Amino acid sequence: MHSEFSLDRLGWSAFYSQQLSLEDLSAGYPARVSNVQRNLVTVLCEQGSLDVVVPPRLATADAAIAVGDWLLIEHEAPRVLRILERRSLVSRMAAGVEQRMQAIAANLDTLFVVTSCNDDFNLSRLERYFTVAKHAQVEPVIVLTKSDLCADPAPFVAQARSIAGDIGVLALNATARTEAEALAPWLGRGQTVAFVGSSGVGKSTLVNALVASEAQTTSGIREHDARGRHTTTSRQMFALSSGAWVIDTPGMRELKLGSMEDAVSAVFDDIETLARECRFRDCRHRDDAGCALQAAVVASRLDARRLDSYLKLLREAERAGQSIRERRAIERRWGRMHRHITSRRGGPGT
Repeated sequence: MHSEFSLDRLGWSAFYSQQLSLEDLSAGYPARVSNVQRNLVTVLCEQGSLDVVVPPRLATADAAIAVGDWLLIEHEAPRVLRILERRSLVSRMAAGVEQRMQAIAANLDTLFVVTSCNDDFNLSRLERYFTVAKHAQVEPVIVLTKSDLCADPAPFVAQARSIAGDIGVLALNATARTEAEALAPWLGRGQTVAFVGSSGVGKSTLVNALVASEAQTTSGIREHDARGRHTTTSRQMFALSSGAWVIDTPGMRELKLGSMEDAVSAVFDDIETLARECRFRDCRHRDDAGCALQAAVVASRLDARRLDSYLKLLREAERAGQSIRERRAIERRWGRMHRHITSRRGGPGT
């Protein structure tokens, strides 16, 4: 017998209820996605846990259902009627040449960015995750794992705080349940959090500590390069005793930004402010005369690594925006061509 879940327990709020009319509720009921594996979607609702059918119109790449989504499920059959508007969505540009966005997790309150106190630690990668969180309008928190395996975690904490601004930074031993409880301030009833980071940094181990069971299989890291073996292979949502929900995600070899120029600007607002002092408005911030950013690097007022990270992420976000606009333009052209051909033939079925 499946356990029942109240909407409040699942994180329901007025934001979602305002999207449903009496007509909607007569046709279906709300449920939250707990697992997505290819074409199989599992949801949690007041009736319990069940697998639901996703109609083709909601199974396209641009409308893909994500873990954490709220859905309207048909009363008469376990079939999805529609996806409710998301309060937040963490996403990335899909790997490969398709130039489309890929959902990672929906309706989050907090994104725990996990890295470890070893060779995996990388400030530029953290800034990349900050950008994704800012674009998603989700609060990021840096979690430094394996603090028990290094001589002194303090330098890693100091480096993380140097770029974090008002972002929380925690160093802990993910295998110790008492240390995992340091995350409690973000794990209140109905809250939803996700863990992201490279493979082997301890995301699944941390989830296990929080869930207090082997909810996720874990694996070690290769000692010679501190890189992990893949553990989590699908995104899943787990219940915590505190009433919160945690989403674990597969380790990411690549986190490509989408069209997130505004988010890049927000993460690097100190650089954006300084750039206003450049002599020319179209300054490329490389070898341009009168570049305030390069002058700040020379004067040791700006870290050259941080400037390189800013320029790299900004170029990537701009290219993604251009690629998405080009793809949509092509789709519109094909759509117009299809409609033109159809109208000349006298419509479908003639």
